Amino acid sequence: MPTRRDLLKLGALTAAATALPALAAQSTVPVTRAAKPLRILILGGTGFTGPFQVNYALARGHKVTLFNRGKRPSPEWPGEVEQLHGDRNTGDLKSLEGRKWDVCIDNPTSLPFWVRDAGKVLKGNVGHYLFISTISTYADGSKPGITEDAALAPYKGKDAMAETQETLRADIENLYGPLKALSEAEVRKQFGERSTIVRPGYIVGPRDETDRFTYWPLRVAQGGQMLVPGDRDDPVQIIDGRDLGEWMVRLAEAGTYGTFNAVGPDYTLGMDAMLHGCQAVTGGGVEFTRVPLAFLEENKVELPIWVPARDNPYAGYGQVSNARAIKAGLTFRPLATTVTDLLAWFHSLPAERQATVKAGITREQEAKLLQAWQARKGA
Repeated sequence: MPTRRDLLKLGALTAAATALPALAAQSTVPVTRAAKPLRILILGGTGFTGPFQVNYALARGHKVTLFNRGKRPSPEWPGEVEQLHGDRNTGDLKSLEGRKWDVCIDNPTSLPFWVRDAGKVLKGNVGHYLFISTISTYADGSKPGITEDAALAPYKGKDAMAETQETLRADIENLYGPLKALSEAEVRKQFGERSTIVRPGYIVGPRDETDRFTYWPLRVAQGGQMLVPGDRDDPVQIIDGRDLGEWMVRLAEAGTYGTFNAVGPDYTLGMDAMLHGCQAVTGGGVEFTRVPLAFLEENKVELPIWVPARDNPYAGYGQVSNARAIKAGLTFRPLATTVTDLLAWFHSLPAERQATVKAGITREQEAKLLQAWQARKGA
């Protein structure tokens, strides 16, 4: 079962992503030109979802400017994208001064002072501010059907504007959700009704360097006896990073304001359905062996993405309402497409990276657990 720390991070502070193969960089549907080209400023833009936003925005005929520290070169768009450098952590936003954009998409912010400082420079100079938040902002993650109007996690520190990346990392369990919620509040303070808050859950697919979802199709592809946690219908909610990134651009095009839970798919997905979907893509012989929650807790087993549907403070994280987002145009690729493209991307990485899966359990750990479980059952 995911730890509290894993559930609250939900993609925060992920490592840099490598360049994409062509199949993962493009939308899976034909992209037409937008009716009105926009000047789009993307804060960040070279990590996980940002490049998908850029690719889609360029295909739609928009003019794109990126603002970041320049730590991650972006060879995908030579000569097509304007690059401005600065550092929000030190308050260096000079390159944004005196400029105007129709839209600003804020990808990486987890600290309220980053939004405050952006507002000092961009307020009155951007027409629409879109902010990527997280479902970790909700105060109570235990109940299914969480809507955008649910209560948010309270901040219990002394001064939210004094929090830094260092203090956040030191206490991410208690700070991540509340600081995201206060960052949202700062967005509304700075940009008012012309703002959009998007709250994703687990973001998956090509460029996902966390391996939290990747663990499952990789393990299914290996075959053999496989440990599967909990109940078959334990709910799973994921969103392909391309679906999230492209929808953000469409929200900007439509001038859609408000708050939205960006979780998928648009049907109820259980663990069994997810794993059989992975098997349909990867093929091979795998024997799923279901192991109950009590045994996993007893052995302190941590598995990514999976959340028990009942009697768990995070059970609602797999059952968040996405009705408002779907009404606003959020669409989802088939699971098979996400799995296929994810594996193609992962297998394009250097051999040493492929040898180190960052989430889940090793085959040796799994074998010991399965042996212990079989012995327990036979006792």
